[in-house]
Amino acid sequence: MSRLILSLDGQVLKEIKLDKERLSIGRRPHNDLQIDNLAVSGQHALITTLGHDSFLEDLDSTNGTSVNGSPVKKYHLHDGDLIEIGKYKLKYTREMSDGAETPDLGATLVMRTGIAATPIGDTVALGEKQPKVVAPPEALLRVGTGPNAGKELPLSKESTRFGKPGVLVVAVLKRPQGYFLQHLEGEQRAAVNGHPVGDQLYPLVHRDKVDVAGIELEVVFKS
Repeated sequence: MSRLILSLDGQVLKEIKLDKERLSIGRRPHNDLQIDNLAVSGQHALITTLGHDSFLEDLDSTNGTSVNGSPVKKYHLHDGDLIEIGKYKLKYTREMSDGAETPDLGATLVMRTGIAATPIGDTVALGEKQPKVVAPPEALLRVGTGPNAGKELPLSKESTRFGKPGVLVVAVLKRPQGYFLQHLEGEQRAAVNGHPVGDQLYPLVHRDKVDVAGIELEVVFKS
């Protein structure tokens, strides 16, 4: 199980197990991890855990969030990463059972038929309570540039592919946990809000701007 180790000035304050899908961090009492410090925003950051993978998202905080000394907006956490929020540090540790390496969510494949393989985050071990499946909100991609500007592409399927064959093809995967952008083919890379997307699944949120081979699309959640 992955966990966070909270420290201040080198002194360990708390250890937090990432045993649920979402962990909110902020100054206000309603957060899962409350850090009562003026340098920390009321709702500062969010960590989403899908299977063995955890994603950090800065919630437009006043002072920002850094990982290993670099400011981040969204970030796929790796074992040993050091998250900095104000003067506080959160070390991310990812423990594997029996020493076996578990593939990242980025290994999820989208078949040519459009049928997606089951992501690691949907796997439930025998004996565990089956989690309640909650459908994500309806969403679409709105084209912002080019001859198709204004056109809307519904994200109603498990996998919606788009792009320029031979240049860049990506897919948006619809999962109970939300929507994720995946690179499929091409030397070019898509970018979300100006940040290039790597080989890992990239979580999308309302109003994200996605650039695919020079075409800008906006993610729109209907509710």
